[in-house]
Amino acid sequence: MRFFNTAGPVNPEDHYCLNPSERINLEEILFLIEQKKYFILHAPRQTGKTTCLLSLMEYINQNCQLNCLYMNVECAQTARENVHEGMKSIIQELAIRSKIHLNNTLIDNMLLKLFDETAYGSVFNQALTTLCADLSNPLVLFIDEVDALVGDTLISLLRQLRAGYDRRPNNFPQSIILCGVRDIRDYRIHSDKEKTIITGGSAFNIKAKSLRLGNFIQSEVEYLLNEHTKETGQKFDTNATNLIWNYTQGQPWLVNALAYEVCFECKESRNRKQVITEDKVIQAKENLILRRETHLDQLADKLREERVQRVIEPILYAEEKPKNILDDDILYVRDLGLINLNALEISNPIYAEIIPRQLTFSTQNTIHHRSEWYVTDSGALNMTKLLEAFQDFFREHSEHWVERFQYKEAGPHLLLQAFLQRVINSGGRIEREYGLGRGRTDLMVIWHYPQGIQKEVIELKILYSNLEKTISKGLEQIDEYLDRCAQKQGHLVIFDRRVSITWDEKIFCQQKMVNNKTITVWGM
Repeated sequence: MRFFNTAGPVNPEDHYCLNPSERINLEEILFLIEQKKYFILHAPRQTGKTTCLLSLMEYINQNCQLNCLYMNVECAQTARENVHEGMKSIIQELAIRSKIHLNNTLIDNMLLKLFDETAYGSVFNQALTTLCADLSNPLVLFIDEVDALVGDTLISLLRQLRAGYDRRPNNFPQSIILCGVRDIRDYRIHSDKEKTIITGGSAFNIKAKSLRLGNFIQSEVEYLLNEHTKETGQKFDTNATNLIWNYTQGQPWLVNALAYEVCFECKESRNRKQVITEDKVIQAKENLILRRETHLDQLADKLREERVQRVIEPILYAEEKPKNILDDDILYVRDLGLINLNALEISNPIYAEIIPRQLTFSTQNTIHHRSEWYVTDSGALNMTKLLEAFQDFFREHSEHWVERFQYKEAGPHLLLQAFLQRVINSGGRIEREYGLGRGRTDLMVIWHYPQGIQKEVIELKILYSNLEKTISKGLEQIDEYLDRCAQKQGHLVIFDRRVSITWDEKIFCQQKMVNNKTITVWGM
């Protein structure tokens, strides 16, 4: 029985999958190899890079007059700045892979000699030279997880590859692909030995091109889901398929994890006569987030980095007139997969939900408000009572709570979302829309109760100068959002950041009518 893969490279015998060679531009890669180029393949974590490289190795070994070898240098990460230990791990990996993929034991047989007679600053170069001379065809080498290496170990690897470049193809690899999360030109490598920062572009200035492995497109997501249907007979209704695409935007791990959750972890769905519906996908998404899967946890851990904060924070509070953000920071966060390629916005709705929840995780768990305090006798959510309580809470505790946040500029937005999440968790969910230049954050609270589904629209804005203009703009924006959500009432929350204004002036509640819609404006 095959299943959706969420860990490690794809094995077609075990996993539903796309054809890896169709995810890359095979013609372009073969053209670069024919020209004896050294180049880069990069993409965010768990997007299928290793799967594509292994498939490409198999294709080249079967169809080209070349020897192709894949190796993974992550084993040398623990050596950190110790180049000697790092190179030992890398050479041992080369020996193992040569035996497996090329049936060549030369490096394995001469390990001790290599380490005894060759300086560790050139031992990888020497090993590759020796291997290439022994092979009947030129060698094409794929080096995976290259950015797992640290400091001088990475610098040494890159410089050894550069030093052998002029000896290709007879005495050094004809072509090399370095694979990792980032483009090598963006590396800033700290050399402990030289006490300086070495750029990747400088250490590896023989790079011809950088290729990026993208997400699935919508038709590929549909194809992958249909593999499950063909194998088991279980169908996805159209809304469920569309929602999986919408939630993930084709991020490969998310697609597989969400599909695995809904088809294999959900006990009800293990009955293959059960159709996968939109509601099941919504619950599966929530399960993934609450369980803090490793992929999501690792991504969230990056939020602590200052360069990530400089990009993500203004997106979180929807900065209307963003300050200049360093290009290097944007490229870094983009390479991590957190933001889209062509816009400063979070790359998919699941990440957009995880980020504020991760940043407020401890806050949410220490806010002592219970959902039953805000539920009516009919089971509906009393949003007015809930926002009144938050208004009091914000007045009394905001300075203390916001100061705890690493992302202080986004603190008011995060605090309200933590407060809502604490209350909503027991019977509903929050959908979020935010982005740089929007000037507001839109929240949709969806609450399940006996009479059906209750939807509450909340828009958050920050006031820096003029209250009337901020309210006027906010009413115009929430009117549009209410139209999109097909709702007739909503809440506009204004966070007043002016230090010269007293709390008595900041706190207010007003009702406004806009195009036959009732909007409650909350000042805080």
